[in-house]
Order: sequence, then C-alpha cells, then structure tokens
Amino acid sequence: MGKFVHVVNFWLKQGINDTDRAAFVKGVSSLGTIQDLATFHVGVPAPTDRPVIDRSYDYCLVCTFENKEQHDAYQIDPIHDDFRDHCAKYWEKVLIYDSIEITPPLS
Repeated sequence: MGKFVHVVNFWLKQGINDTDRAAFVKGVSSLGTIQDLATFHVGVPAPTDRPVIDRSYDYCLVCTFENKEQHDAYQIDPIHDDFRDHCAKYWEKVLIYDSIEITPPLS
C-alpha cells in the first residue's frame, strides 16, 4: 500500500464564541505534534468560488502518513484522544475522508 491521507472537515457549532474557537484551533493544531506524520495542515476554506467547491465547513485538517500503520497509531495516540475528549464539544459535524495512494499502472 502507498501513502495514507487523512482529511477531516469540521463544522463548528453555530454561535461559537471566540474563546471556544481559539480552544478548538489550539486543540486541532496539537495533532501536528504526533509522531510519524509525513505532513500536517490545518486550514479554513479558501476564497475560491466554483460550483464544485464545498466551502460550508469551518476547518479542514489534512494529515499524511507513509502507511496505514502510522495512521492507525495516530488514531490511538494520547494527543489525539485528548483532542477528541476536549474539543468534540465545539463541533456539530465531522466528515472524514481517508485514502491510500494509488500507483499508476506500468506501461
């Protein structure tokens, strides 16, 4: 198997205050300290406007790993557990897309 990509979109609760939003950002950013991440990104919707773009989410997390085993270790890391335990109260919806890199067929 190839590289593993983990994409998480978060929709925060309506009317969330600035203090709670900052706590969420601090929590989600802490995930970047977990060992074995190949890349880590937290962002907000880009100012693009085409019919195929979904900008309804508040934050997007993208992590890549060299393999599924590293992803699985990330999922049970205490930092990840702490984030879920302390920050789940801030979101109303989470949507996750996991994918494994494909290798193009050889000619």
